[in-house]
Amino acid sequence: SPAPSALLPLFRGSSPRHPRLAPARGGREVKELVLDNCRTDDGKIEGLTAEFVNLEFLSLINVGLSTVSNLPELPKLKKLELSDNRIFGGLDVLAEKLPNLTHLNLSGNNLKDISTLEPLKKLEYLKSLDLFNCEVTNLNDYRESVFTLLPQLTYLDGYDQEDKEASDSDAEVDWVDDDDEEDEFDEFDEFDEDDDEEDDAEGDDYEYDVSGEEEEFGHDGEVDDDDDEDEDEDDEDEDEETDIQRSHTEDEETGKGEKRKRETDDEGEEDD
Repeated sequence: SPAPSALLPLFRGSSPRHPRLAPARGGREVKELVLDNCRTDDGKIEGLTAEFVNLEFLSLINVGLSTVSNLPELPKLKKLELSDNRIFGGLDVLAEKLPNLTHLNLSGNNLKDISTLEPLKKLEYLKSLDLFNCEVTNLNDYRESVFTLLPQLTYLDGYDQEDKEASDSDAEVDWVDDDDEEDEFDEFDEFDEDDDEEDDAEGDDYEYDVSGEEEEFGHDGEVDDDDDEDEDEDDEDEDEETDIQRSHTEDEETGKGEKRKRETDDEGEEDD
């Protein structure tokens, strides 16, 4: 199955300053799209269309945007990065085209008044808003005013109303839905099964290698009965050879004794 996300550009015969996306290569399957530092044509990125219906993360940092009116409808988009552009207003289209947006980064744009943020009230799921390096942050009671204007907001510039910094889990969006998680776990299960099969195969090889030893020593490290019998026979043969040798030695000693006795008797007779 295709990857659930992709970091593109999907360029086709184009330069980084004038990208041409090729959604035909799988626009419906893309969930993450990064086009930072590209250049737009009159506020448009050719090929960035509503065909990216499953897109959840879009990054357009420093692409020269002055308006967001040309963004396509992306109903599943959750996080939008628009920092370091020239946007000065017109944010009302965000709620129309990106109704499920939860994280919005507008840092480094030309936003000067709290009123320019009022259209964001319609983004009912908006959880985090970043406005670093915008003139609006220099206003008195800036943070209090924004939280009052946008009650659905949890974090402004990375901190909540009590100046507590957002945790990593809160600052990031969980891009993987339940179906994708199940697919990932299925893949892990497949990997585990493959590992088990490899372990089993290695175990079979080991058993095969030591089979010769089992024939010699028998099961459970015991010596086979046939080997016992062979060893017993060898021991008996050795005992027989030892008995024969001992018998020959005794006979020789007996013969020698009798000979010495006869010689002694003969000497006695001569003396008589």
